[in-house]
Amino acid sequence: MSESPKPVALVTGASAGIGSVYAERLAERGYDLILVARRADRLHALSSKIGVAFGAKVDVVEADLTRDADVTRVERLIRDTPAITLLVNNAGTSTLAPVAQTSEQDAAEMVALNVTALTRLTHAILPAFLARNQGAIINVASVLSFHALQISAIYSGTKGYVMNFSRGLQQELADTNVRLQLVMPASTATELWDLSGVPLASLNQASVMSVENLVDAALAGFDKGEAITLPSVHDASLWETFDEARARLFAATQTGKPAPRYAA
Repeated sequence: MSESPKPVALVTGASAGIGSVYAERLAERGYDLILVARRADRLHALSSKIGVAFGAKVDVVEADLTRDADVTRVERLIRDTPAITLLVNNAGTSTLAPVAQTSEQDAAEMVALNVTALTRLTHAILPAFLARNQGAIINVASVLSFHALQISAIYSGTKGYVMNFSRGLQQELADTNVRLQLVMPASTATELWDLSGVPLASLNQASVMSVENLVDAALAGFDKGEAITLPSVHDASLWETFDEARARLFAATQTGKPAPRYAA
């Protein structure tokens, strides 16, 4: 793949749902692909489908990104593949339950996959992108990045990290040609729901977006150069108001004196 004449996109969590649709859409756009996920059988089936439909070269990497050794292996692959021009950090996991009812293993896996793996793979690709002053990263977060439910404390915490990590990195990259798009989906029709403990069938179906519509909207935002893409939000000014309020709140903290309400 390092010799590919086409741009190469590496997509994590590509065996199903959002990642698999990203793979198809990017192949249609002329990318060769490196697809990373745990389920090799699904990756090979998707690889064959994409190869026939779009003539793309597809490399399959079976990896569990909650495991340090597998993340290290994918980091090495990224550093050894200069043809990669796009990294889609899509892999994620969710257990939706109160903290006290969430196992240590489930909690650790959410942190390992949603936070650690995303950070490490982003860190692995940045030197090459910065050296040639070109490349793009898409980080898939969630609307629960800025909101929390009584069953989403850990998940919202991990996705809040993705939001803040991405926003800070966007500022670092502001004077370069390296781009980072933060995508924050709302309820999307993926199998992650059933795996999370909240069945997809239990949701208000009018609020659930298809995976195809989600990815197509996200890529439309990417094409428009959006830094933040909220595919289900019709009034884009709502994000601007939210972000401006965050900036004003932060500015208000920059004083060395306690607020008068705390005076004895």
